[in-house]
Amino acid sequence: MHTISSLAELQTALHEHEAVLAFISDPNCSVCHAIHPRVEELLKQFPDVYAVEANMAEAPDISGQYTVFSVPAVLFFIQGKERFRKARFILMDELEEEIKLSLKLI
Repeated sequence: MHTISSLAELQTALHEHEAVLAFISDPNCSVCHAIHPRVEELLKQFPDVYAVEANMAEAPDISGQYTVFSVPAVLFFIQGKERFRKARFILMDELEEEIKLSLKLI
C-alpha cells in the first residue's frame, strides 16, 4: 500500500488508476493494526487495484470529504467513483467478493 497524507494525493490516485482501494486508519486503533496486514494479503490477488493508506489523524481532509467517522475504513473506487465501503468490522470474505464484483465493471 502507498501511504498518502492528503486529499489531493487521494484524488491524484483516483485520477490515475481505474481501481483504487483506500484504507483509512488511526495509529491508536488496535483493530486497524490487526486488519491492515490481512487487507494487504488479500490485495495480492488483485494486482490491478492500486491501494493507498491514510492516517485519519494526519489527513482529516480525507475523512471529512468522504464522511469517514470510524476506523478502520476501506473505500473502494472504480473510475474515480466510490463503489462500496466497509468500516469498523471488515470481513475479508465479503471484501474479496465486493472487489471481484466491482472489477467486473471495468
